[in-house]
Amino acid sequence: MTTAVHVQTVEGFGTVTVRPVDPDVDAPLLHGWVNEERARFWGMVGTTVEQVREIYAHLDSLTTHHGYLVSRDGEPVALLQTYDPEADRVSECYEVRPGDIGVHLFIAPGLAPEPGFTGRILTALVDFTLTDRTRIVIEPDAANEKAIARMVRAGFVLGPEVVLPEVDLPEVFIPEKRARLAFLSR
Repeated sequence: MTTAVHVQTVEGFGTVTVRPVDPDVDAPLLHGWVNEERARFWGMVGTTVEQVREIYAHLDSLTTHHGYLVSRDGEPVALLQTYDPEADRVSECYEVRPGDIGVHLFIAPGLAPEPGFTGRILTALVDFTLTDRTRIVIEPDAANEKAIARMVRAGFVLGPEVVLPEVDLPEVFIPEKRARLAFLSR
């Protein structure tokens, strides 16, 4: 089991723990999450457990991109990915500043509705991602109005709608994506 890289108690919510994804251990759990219809914007619907394991093993091999499993009081509740925008296709769509960090967040399916859940988990995740950075950039699918509205409520400032170019490498294929940039500064 991998070691936590961030532990934070959020008042009235619980203890949020962030640890690196362990591709071999976590692939079955993540596969269940990313294959639900609500995960279509994550782009992994239709993958097998082995494909999910391979994707996160590849991510784990990079120094610029990282995957994290987020738990609340020991229960997995989210998947967080961070990346250096200069090493990502998003850099073709905006002027990257020193101190920028890119973030993807996926809240686990099947959780009982809990008012304020995402906002509270974001409290800990923003603290974690801005530990040694000054600005978060996100680029949710432009059609994912729910995610965009949630990030605006969390204090993100909307940027332009952009088209992220296709990535076609031997180890990864990511299709072109219409995205909405948003930023949160420390």
